[in-house]
Amino acid sequence: MANSEERIVTPYEGTGHRDWHGEAPVPAPLWLHEAPVSPKWVDYNGHMSESCYLLVFGDNSDAFFRYVGIGEEYRASGKSLYTVESHVHNRREVAEGEPLRLSLRLLDHDAKRVHLFHEMWHGGTQTLLATAEQLLVHVDAHAGRSCPIPDYLHERIAAVHRAHAELPVPEVVGRPIAIPKKREGSRNGQQQEAGRR
Repeated sequence: MANSEERIVTPYEGTGHRDWHGEAPVPAPLWLHEAPVSPKWVDYNGHMSESCYLLVFGDNSDAFFRYVGIGEEYRASGKSLYTVESHVHNRREVAEGEPLRLSLRLLDHDAKRVHLFHEMWHGGTQTLLATAEQLLVHVDAHAGRSCPIPDYLHERIAAVHRAHAELPVPEVVGRPIAIPKKREGSRNGQQQEAGRR
């Protein structure tokens, strides 16, 4: 494995995980991660690059892992959650130094998978900047395949899911990426055709 100077290091790496207090209420949604926009994240357009939105959402996922008890010790056993699908919806641009604040809600889970939804907010103006929908699978890296989430972790994930069950499901959840096709002969299509004449 590459050393920490040659690979991506999350802000939470080496911090372990929080102790789980089953009787404590779970916030809905969770607010676990804040960060200013790093100069390294800004592209030639003068705002945060598209790839860095996903990087920050990944940091938010890492904060969630630690919230439920997945830290270095757990990963040393060869088990972890891997992202298998992501959908980022960029809404507003953000510039170097601006504050980011992220929320996270757990949409669903089963024996091996976790379905998360992230929102990235401007920490000053409270403007919604971007969202990300993420599907993760629990993996045994030694075996090279998915495996069930251990019971104690599954119970914690279920507790978060129960706390988040009353939150409204965002409109963008499950939305495919597509260019909607216009019906032939529709008013819009006729106007476009007339405009080309």
